[in-house]
Amino acid sequence: MSQLILRHTLKPKCSLPWLIYALVNLLALNTNSQTVLTVPKQVSLSANLSVKELTISWFGGSASTFDLIILRTEFNTTVFYDTISAIINHTSGRHEWKWTSAEPLECTSLSVRIRSRDGHATSEWSETVTLPGRDLPSINALQMYPLDSVVEVGSNVTFCCIVEEGKTFKDMLYGKTVVTSTRLSRRSYASTVVNVKPTNLSGSNVVCRLNDLSLTGAVMFVGYPPLPSDFVCETQDLISAVCHWKEARDSHLNGGRRKTRYSVNSRKCDVDRLPLTCSLPLWDGNWTLMAVNNLGHYSLSDSAELSHRVRPVAPIGLSSIVHAWNATLMWEWTSEGYHTLDLNCQVEFTNDQSKPRNFSGVGLRSVLLSGLYPDEAYTVRVRCGAQKYFWKWGDWSQTLSFKTKPDVSDAPDVWMWMNKDKTGLVVWKPLSHHQSHGQITGYEVTLWNPEDVEQHTQILPPNTYSVQVNLREMASVGVDKKVFATVIIKTITGASPPSRVPLQFIDEEPSALSKCVFNNSRISLFWQHSASNTCNYLVEWLDASCEHDCPVKWIRVAAGSTNLSIESENFQPGVRYNFSLYSCPSDSPQLIKRWQGYTQELVPSRSVPLSVKSQDSDVVITWGEIPLSERRGFVLGYNVYISNRF
Repeated sequence: MSQLILRHTLKPKCSLPWLIYALVNLLALNTNSQTVLTVPKQVSLSANLSVKELTISWFGGSASTFDLIILRTEFNTTVFYDTISAIINHTSGRHEWKWTSAEPLECTSLSVRIRSRDGHATSEWSETVTLPGRDLPSINALQMYPLDSVVEVGSNVTFCCIVEEGKTFKDMLYGKTVVTSTRLSRRSYASTVVNVKPTNLSGSNVVCRLNDLSLTGAVMFVGYPPLPSDFVCETQDLISAVCHWKEARDSHLNGGRRKTRYSVNSRKCDVDRLPLTCSLPLWDGNWTLMAVNNLGHYSLSDSAELSHRVRPVAPIGLSSIVHAWNATLMWEWTSEGYHTLDLNCQVEFTNDQSKPRNFSGVGLRSVLLSGLYPDEAYTVRVRCGAQKYFWKWGDWSQTLSFKTKPDVSDAPDVWMWMNKDKTGLVVWKPLSHHQSHGQITGYEVTLWNPEDVEQHTQILPPNTYSVQVNLREMASVGVDKKVFATVIIKTITGASPPSRVPLQFIDEEPSALSKCVFNNSRISLFWQHSASNTCNYLVEWLDASCEHDCPVKWIRVAAGSTNLSIESENFQPGVRYNFSLYSCPSDSPQLIKRWQGYTQELVPSRSVPLSVKSQDSDVVITWGEIPLSERRGFVLGYNVYISNRF
């Protein structure tokens, strides 16, 4: 509390009226008098139509609290009435407050009044200020707001339709659905679409219909704010940076001003298609991606040393130096920095299923591809990665096709079939292209006796895999003399190593024939190995009913083996096959074991040849064997059925 201090220093000349005047003034200063609140003046309205935001500003004296009322002008309907706290713009000295409307601000005129408040005390209302809408009589047109709006998924969006003077409003449609409408003024109607779903590229239509079939409309685009992910930067030329990212979800906002705009370190990125990338001329080491669209923004950051983020460019200028069994593959780099870079490179053969081959070296520009096949077409491509701090494989190069040079063929796999009359067949297996090493021009078959200089040679065309022989035509062949057949394959590069087979009739039969086991489309054979036998084996099979010039099949088996499974598409049900095991097939074949069996037994294809003869009071029944080719299974016995007919 203020105090009045009277001192005796006052001069006695001062009059009493003067003292009374001074006391009154001092007492007035210490009295709580009621202040009159200032009426807000110079109220101003500023509309941001795109976000439906109304900025209200005014001069309001010293007050910080105000009552504010907003009405729809034409129907005098209150849409907002509350006590607010307003900030002062220190530049203009005006109070400011922002209000967001549920409806577009174009829909109808809005009137605003303000008064100052201090507790229960209020000022007079300000003068009414009106924001004109588009429903004024002077604007006589059918209108729809907002136009081409962009909103977030799940939002509630209000549209308004302003009808022409004298016309009657009917309804509003969102897509094909009628939406409930509210009347805002004589000519303005509003409808709210709730919880909107994502739209397609062309958006969704909102249509206003009048009773006279007139209509207008707007398009709404519904989507999401950007949500980039997997942002990472790397270098390919060892100087610049290329940044990549993905979008974790589809924004559903595409084209024109609605699409997401990207920048890296404030540098605009022109992104029109996938993949999402942005190039910067120099390596920075720290990057920030900013993604912005109509609904928001999102940022991601990345940082790395250059040597840790090298993803090499694709090698260029592939070339090759080709040989029969290998080839040297060469390429070039577009940047000199690669000449001193430790690289791991992969060479992929695109025309087969083999794994890529790996190579490494400083500035790698050539590799030797070994283990190739002669006269074979290959298509290759190359990619590389940094060896020290491997980041990612670089891009694949363009493919290069080349063909290796031909070479002499592998030796043929030769076997024989000899008849009892010293005639027979020399047979050999067709070679695959990997075995022939080039184009076969023919075969050379020579019959010869080691003890004589006499030879019989035949030249056979390609696609020939057997030749008939007649040892009786060789004058030097005696009873005990061996005759060999040698087969050589001729190609454009020369002759293959020779393969020989002794031509002899093996007439011994084993003491017993074993039945072979057929299971799961395979014939399984088993035998005992003799320690004294150091040669390889050969298993031969043929139709058991064949007796002359038989088309044999065979397979070679390593020494020491005791079993073999054979699978062949040529096995036929109901056909008996003989399987023979020979040792030392290339020098002096010895029959070790023989099996018989069927892949599938069937009923005989003909009946038993039967004859009946009476002898006194007895009947003698006799029958013959069914030919082997018609037997179609092992005969286990015969059943005799007798029936009396009266």
